[in-house]
Order: sequence, then structure tokens, then C-alpha cells
Amino acid sequence: MRSVDRTAKAEPPGLARREVWREGVGVAVATSAYGISFGALAVASGLDVWQTCVLSLLMFTGGSQFAFIGVFSAGGMSALPSAVASAALLGVRNMAYGMRMSPIIGSGFWKRAAAAQVTIDESTAVAISQSARPLRLLGFWVTGIGVFVGWNLTTLLGALLGDVLGDPKTWGLDAAAAAAFLALLWPRLKQRQAIAVGVAAAVVASALTPFIMPGLPVLVAAVVAIVVGWFNWLGDRRPRVDPEVPA
Repeated sequence: MRSVDRTAKAEPPGLARREVWREGVGVAVATSAYGISFGALAVASGLDVWQTCVLSLLMFTGGSQFAFIGVFSAGGMSALPSAVASAALLGVRNMAYGMRMSPIIGSGFWKRAAAAQVTIDESTAVAISQSARPLRLLGFWVTGIGVFVGWNLTTLLGALLGDVLGDPKTWGLDAAAAAAFLALLWPRLKQRQAIAVGVAAAVVASALTPFIMPGLPVLVAAVVAIVVGWFNWLGDRRPRVDPEVPA
């Protein structure tokens, strides 16, 4: 049997790196655009420009930031504990990303500390989609740093424009958070289990919203989602068999 020369089919290193750069920068630009919405919504909810910028610099996880602002704007200072809890709950996923990225990042205190700040959905997704560790590292840092810089710049821009734009509803910015979540969620709704979790959480949150403090419906819905996911209702219970990977 004739052997196959795998090296002949491999992409040249320079071309592969350019592709990673192109992918990382593209993701960073697309994601950073949401920062304008966040900055405008944060100012409209009662935060000033500096508070909005500090929130983006320190928290730096879009889903958690939108959740915090959404709950805070609905309930004010009385809803602050719920806003913090909602943001923290959404931020827990970054711990899983950190465990996945840890062997790729490697050792070194300052390097790992910097990586922790930019370990988000986008940087992790671009990194793990690459075929080799050097490309994964490149994808992680290009995407993570790109989103961090772009997100904070657009947050500042949105906050400065917030007063000029007036009511966010006039420009549809009040729907930006929901649209972003839907865009992230939709590709995952391919199995009955994922649909069951989403529907159960949405029904519970919608039913409780008129009756309890803002932010609490999200937390209760999260508990429901965990229960549905834990018991794997409507999920595929067959054991998963990974396809054989050629050497």
C-alpha cells in the first residue's frame, strides 16, 4: 500500500498564521461592535462614563455586563445584589474556559494572569479551533487582546454618545443584549436537550418576572436549567463513541 505524504498537504506555516490572524481580528471587530450598545445602555441605566468604563475594564465579559446592566436598570440600587449575582452566574463559564486553556497557555504567573483577563467565549473558540498549539496560542492572544482593546474603546464611545442618542429605545439599543444572547444561543439549539433547557428556563423566567424582584427570575431560571441539564431530560442517553483519529 502506498504511503501518504501528510506533510505535502499541510499548510505553509506563514499561511496558517495569517489565517489565524484574519480569524482573530475578524472576531474581535465583530464582537467589539456590541460595546457601543453596552456603553449607551450603561449610561442610560444611571452609571456615569467612568463607572461604565471601569466596569468593562474589570469585568470584561459581555454577557455578564449586559446582565448586570439589565437588572440594575430595572431595579436600581435595590436590585444591585441580584445584578451582581446574575453577572457572576454568567461569568462562571469562564472558569471552564480557563481549565480548557490552561495547558495551552503554559506556566508563568504574569502570562497566566494576563490570559485570565482575556479568557472569554471568543478567544477560547478561536484557540481551540486551531490544529496546533502555536496556532492556538496565537489565536487566543490575537482574539483576546483584540476584543479587550476594541470592547473598551467602543464602550467609551457608547458611553460618550449615550446622552447624545437620548432614549436607547429610539435606536433599538434596548434590544441589543437580547439580540446578542439570541445570536450566541441559536447555533446551539440543534438537539432536544438544548431546546428543553432553553424553553424551561425561558418559561420560568417569564412567569416570575411580574411577581419578584428584577434579577431573581434569571437566577431561578438558571437553577431550572441546571436541573434539566443534570438529569438529561430529552437528551441522547446513548454512550458517545469518538471516531478513530488516524495517526
